Amino acid sequence: MGTRSITTPAGRWRIVNAEINSRLHDIESLLERIRDATCHDQQKERLTVLEEQMSVADFWDDRDHAEKTIAELKRVKESVQSIEDLAQLVEDSLAMVELAVADHDAETLEEIERDSIQLLERADQLELKTLLRGKYDSANAYLEIQAGAGGTDACDWTLMVQRMFLRWAEQQGYRTTIIDEQFAEEAGLKSSTIHLQGDHAYGYLRAESGVHRIVRISPFDAQARRQTAFASIRVIPETDVVDDVEVAEVDLRVDTYRASGAGGQHVNTTDSAVRITHIPSGIVVQCQNERSQHANRAQAMRVLKARILEAAEQKRREELNRIQGIKSEIAFGSQIRSYVLHPYKMVKDHRTEHETSNTDAVLDGDLQPFIESWLRQQSRTDQSAG
Repeated sequence: MGTRSITTPAGRWRIVNAEINSRLHDIESLLERIRDATCHDQQKERLTVLEEQMSVADFWDDRDHAEKTIAELKRVKESVQSIEDLAQLVEDSLAMVELAVADHDAETLEEIERDSIQLLERADQLELKTLLRGKYDSANAYLEIQAGAGGTDACDWTLMVQRMFLRWAEQQGYRTTIIDEQFAEEAGLKSSTIHLQGDHAYGYLRAESGVHRIVRISPFDAQARRQTAFASIRVIPETDVVDDVEVAEVDLRVDTYRASGAGGQHVNTTDSAVRITHIPSGIVVQCQNERSQHANRAQAMRVLKARILEAAEQKRREELNRIQGIKSEIAFGSQIRSYVLHPYKMVKDHRTEHETSNTDAVLDGDLQPFIESWLRQQSRTDQSAG
């Protein structure tokens, strides 16, 4: 196929060429920072080790270890491959720019310009993953939603928040299980606990810990007055470390009860639901999603251990901040975001100032822009502190 002569002015040609090269070199610089942040060379070495482990004849003799190895291999391979694939595309684009300029092929240059914009967006998303380098960021998560002040409106809001996070999880490709639901008498939920399984579930969701506030015309007020209601979010990582947490039986109070629900298959006819209270800390967890009392107790114990671990980690962070003289905001219990449906429509994060007027999209699970904004702000804060 022959090349097409340049029809754009010479000035426009130079500008487009310069913009493309600048953008592609920016991506190369961004990739270098990503390589450093992810320890790319060490990741490649680790990938080789994991592949060698999988090739051993008795690899599947220890099934639990094998599954953990496969999960790690998938995670490491994705990290390594995503960087190398993007680097190759940038290299190919730079070569194509040179050819297009030499051939005076405006059509190809315009195509490369469009592709370079997409490559930059892809690099930005890749950089975002490097911000998820916390101790438990790659872990699964438990999401606890609790109704706050606002009476029936707060319970209804809690149900809306549950749906919002379930839709977000669906968009992210996470597997979700509702471990426990405590329904309110009139409408909505008093509380809900959701188990989310997927790569970096905790890393993303920790941005959502805190109090979420809604302002709207109450559907439960006969005079149609504006009502403010609150729901609090707690996010807890689920890691293998919880297996090492020792909890003495003498420190536990275990109650069983009949599972509640909206009806049908969610309501048990036996006392299979379990509530465990850790007496020293006052932590209470409940589980009713499994069919048997034994299974619900096992799940509740995992949540309890995760809560105990998270409380210890929070105490350690607070003590470190005290020693260093840092006054840090505790996310849980603070108002982090407002969802205003009346007299205007606006969702605003009070930590990052990120906002949108598309409230319907947010309530339908479009939380990623808020999460990403918070992660980038945290990264800037960490860099400043460093």
